[in-house]
Amino acid sequence: MGVTDKVWAALTSMIKLEDKVDRQSEAMKVQQQRIEDLTARVIRIEAQLELLTGAALVKKIRGD
Repeated sequence: MGVTDKVWAALTSMIKLEDKVDRQSEAMKVQQQRIEDLTARVIRIEAQLELLTGAALVKKIRGD
């Protein structure tokens, strides 16, 4: 294998690696967005639960 072949092989390997890194980066962005969406949903559920438990406590104290 000549020097040119080795350089060409190294360049193609580097291009393939860069493509893999780009795909992984995009996948990480998608996963991060999903995590942020799920976090927002959990926050809303927690807020609703706190409101409902507070309302139930008030109702119990009033004797309704």
